[in-house]
Amino acid sequence: MQVSPYLFFYGRTEEAMKFYQSALGGDLEISRNSDSPMGDGVSEAWKNKVMHSTLKSDGFDIMASDGREGSPQEKESNISLCIGFSDEAKAREIFDKLSAGGNVTMPLEKMFWGALYGQFTDKYGIDWMINCS
Repeated sequence: MQVSPYLFFYGRTEEAMKFYQSALGGDLEISRNSDSPMGDGVSEAWKNKVMHSTLKSDGFDIMASDGREGSPQEKESNISLCIGFSDEAKAREIFDKLSAGGNVTMPLEKMFWGALYGQFTDKYGIDWMINCS
């Protein structure tokens, strides 16, 4: 299991992640809404927004997104914690335990990128993402 920060920049993700890459080094991967099967369901203004990005280097991964169309920044936090798993049973166990008493915003299910994925806000207000490759 690995816990990684997942940042939200609401339209400035590419700029921010390139800045972090220039300061920290590493390899930057950027996927846009238009790159995904869900790209047809977003407006022209959102097609070029960053759906997901990862900056990978020795000892860390930083992930980020512009968020989802129609989901305004409703709170001051712009970070989620993402836990990566390779064991599906363990991912389900941790998802169920951490989400208990909280609000599941995306059930844990298979996604188009091949992983099992889900999101929730725990009972303390912390946003989590569970990803099992």
